Amino acid sequence: MKVIKNYLYNAGYQILNMLIPLITVPYISRVLGAHGVGINEYTNSWVTFFYLMGQMGITLYGNREIAYNRENIYERSRTFWGVEALQMLTVSVSLVAYLVAVFLFSTTFQHYFLLQGVWIIATGLDVSWYFMGLENFKVTVARNTIVKLASIALIFAVVKDVGDLGKYILILGGAQLIGNLTLWPYLKDNVIWVKISEWHPFKHFYPALLLFIPTITTQVYLVLNRLMLGRMSTQAALGNFGQADKIVKFVLAVVTATGTVMLPHVANKFAKGDVKGVRSSLYSSFNFVSAISVPMMFGVMAISAKFAPWFLGADFGLTGRIMFLESPIIVLIAWSNVTGTQYLMPVNRVKEYTTSITIGAVSNVIFNLFLIGGWGANGAAVATVCSEFLVTASQLMMIRHTISRRRLFREEWKYFLCGLIMYFVVNRICLIINMTISNLILEVVVGVGIYFLGLAITRASILSDAQKLIRKKSSKD
Repeated sequence: MKVIKNYLYNAGYQILNMLIPLITVPYISRVLGAHGVGINEYTNSWVTFFYLMGQMGITLYGNREIAYNRENIYERSRTFWGVEALQMLTVSVSLVAYLVAVFLFSTTFQHYFLLQGVWIIATGLDVSWYFMGLENFKVTVARNTIVKLASIALIFAVVKDVGDLGKYILILGGAQLIGNLTLWPYLKDNVIWVKISEWHPFKHFYPALLLFIPTITTQVYLVLNRLMLGRMSTQAALGNFGQADKIVKFVLAVVTATGTVMLPHVANKFAKGDVKGVRSSLYSSFNFVSAISVPMMFGVMAISAKFAPWFLGADFGLTGRIMFLESPIIVLIAWSNVTGTQYLMPVNRVKEYTTSITIGAVSNVIFNLFLIGGWGANGAAVATVCSEFLVTASQLMMIRHTISRRRLFREEWKYFLCGLIMYFVVNRICLIINMTISNLILEVVVGVGIYFLGLAITRASILSDAQKLIRKKSSKD
C-alpha cells in the first residue's frame, strides 16, 4: 500500500506541476498571444539545457543512492551532503556559463533570457531527490502545493497584457525556487551533520555523470523540437506546438509518476538482492501503466480537434491536430518509463539505458530535419512519436533475456480494443455537440464508463488486481 500512496502523492505533485500552466494556459494564450507564448517557449528551452548541465544526473543518482543507504542514517546523511555539495558546485558553474552566453550571444530576447536564469538557481537548491529516495513523497507535495497555488494567483493578478511577459517568466521561475527552498526545513529530522572532510563530493561525480547522458538526451524530446521549430518555422507555430505538448505532457504526468515512485522502491529491493521482487514489480507496473495510458491516449485523440481552439483561443487552431499526432507518446513513454526508469536504472544497467536514449535523441534530430521543413509543427509531433517508438523498442530488446516480453504484453490487446471502442464513441459525441465544460465532463464520463465496461467484459487482470488490493487494505483496517 505504501507504493500506491506514494504513487498518488507523486501523481498529485506531477499533476500540480503541469496544472499551473494548464490552468493559466487559456488566460495566458489570450493575453500574450501565440507570439508571446513562443518567446517564452524559446527562451525556456535554452535555459533548460543549462540547468540540466548543472544538475547533471544528480536527481536520478541521488534518488537511487539514498534508496540504497536508506536504513543507515550516517551513510544516508553522508551521501546527502556529498551529492548536494556536488550539485551546488556544478550548478554554479552552469549559471556562470549561462550568463556569459546570454551577454555575449543574445541580443533580441536578452531580458527574457536573464529572467529565465532563476530556474538555474532553483536547480541548485533542489533536494527533492533525497525525499524521493526515502519514498517520502507526502512532504514534497504538501510544501509545494501552497507555493504553486500562490503562483497561479499571481499570474492572474499581475499578467495583464503582452508587456507582462517578463513578469510571467519570473513568476514561474520564482515559484520553482521558493518551492525548492521550502523542502530544506524538513531535512532537520532526516539528516545528521557529517564533517565536511567526510563528504567526498567528487566521488559522486563520475557515476552521476554516467546518468547525465540519458538525462540530458531525454530532455532533447522536450526542447529540441522547440529549438528547431523556432529556427525553421514561425514563433506562432512554436506556440501552437508548445501548448499541444503541455496538454499531452499533463496527461502523461499521471502515468510517469510511477517511475519516480518505483525507482527507489526497486533500487532498495535490488540492494537487498531481491531479484524476484524486482521482476514482479516490473510486470505489475507495466500492466498498470498500460491500463491507464492507452485510454488516455485515445481520449486525447478523440477530443483534440474541438478542445484546443475552445480551451486556448482562436490563435491556436493548429494545436488540435498537433495533439492528435503527438498522443501516441503517452503510451510509448509510459512503457519506456517502466523498462528504463523502473528497471534498467535501479538495477544499474545504465549503459543500456543510455544507449536507448541516445538512439532516440539522434533519431529525433534526423526526423525533425526531414519533417519540420514540410509539415512544420505537425512534423515535429510526428518526429517525437517516431523517436519515442525507437526508445521503447530498443529497451524491450535489451531486457529480452531477463524479462518475459510475452508476459509484459499478454493483456495489451484488451486495453487497446477497449480504448479504440471508447475513441469512436467519444469522438462521435464530440463531433455532434459543442465543446463546453459540462459537455467535456460528459465525454470523459462516457469514455471512462465504456472503457471499464470493456475491461469487465474482457476480464482484464487489472480489475482483479485492484480488487485484491482493496480487500487487503480492508482486512488491515
